[in-house]
Amino acid sequence: MAVQHGEPGYFADQSMIRRVMSKRAVGVTYGLRALVVGAVHPLLYVGTAEHTSHRDTPYTRLATTGALFEAVFLGSKAEADRALAFTRRKHSQVVGTLPEDAGPHHPAGTAYAAHDPQLMFMTMAFTFDSAEVMHDTLVRELTPTEREDLYQDYVRWGELFGMPREAAPADYPAFRRYFDDYLSSGELFLTDEARLVGSYLAGQRRAYRLAPPAEQVGTALYLLVQGSLPPRIRQLYGMAWGITDELAYRTLSTGIRTAHRAPPLAPRVLAGTLAGPSTPSYQLLARREQHMVRTGKPSMPGVDPRNWVQRNLAV
Repeated sequence: MAVQHGEPGYFADQSMIRRVMSKRAVGVTYGLRALVVGAVHPLLYVGTAEHTSHRDTPYTRLATTGALFEAVFLGSKAEADRALAFTRRKHSQVVGTLPEDAGPHHPAGTAYAAHDPQLMFMTMAFTFDSAEVMHDTLVRELTPTEREDLYQDYVRWGELFGMPREAAPADYPAFRRYFDDYLSSGELFLTDEARLVGSYLAGQRRAYRLAPPAEQVGTALYLLVQGSLPPRIRQLYGMAWGITDELAYRTLSTGIRTAHRAPPLAPRVLAGTLAGPSTPSYQLLARREQHMVRTGKPSMPGVDPRNWVQRNLAV
């Protein structure tokens, strides 16, 4: 889904959501991070995993979701409306109950639905939090006013997807208190599949090596995702993270932030490289995955391509 420029969208050109999400350093990293962190919410993870048509092509699902989100962030109203209508059709099918216990707060039989206001808010929360963190990490720290404006834009973004306004905290400080309390609570739980899929998405587990320079790009991307995770999330995944990892992460992220200051000798080159839609990068990732699957290599070895119902009907 190509994003067009010059046509009005739901967000003004100078809105914070457009300014942040048009940074490619944010666009190519926030989605992976949001999925890795969001996997600790069993209702969101299981609801998505049980109803997706991309269980065997998870990166294609990530690319599709990224393109849909970007159409609403950066596209015209016509593009955004097409993305929103597509998402509504898909979400209408996401209704069910947890087939198995997923921690003490989510017993088997707990109901979920894509249109549940709380689940819609949590989807927005994981997305917003990751965009905010990756911008602070890779571009520059937002000012308090910018942070509030970005949050309010994201609330509006959630509303476009159907989230009731009252499902979200009224302002950024209230959101940050709520979300940080959630991340430190006992509600977080990784199912076995969520832990496996999340470990691939974060680069903790890697099944294949890629040809240069894709291998080096992937290694850098995974370092940025892992380094940006809250320590508790890394702990839940059992990710080893030592001084050497932290130094490498800080060196890489500092270098990317420095590039965004646009040295005066090459501002135009940097502007074209560092800003713009990330959908082409998503599409490249999806094509690589689809080629791999066609040649008989599972995208994530060990992840069953069948959902829970299909697995148990086969028994």
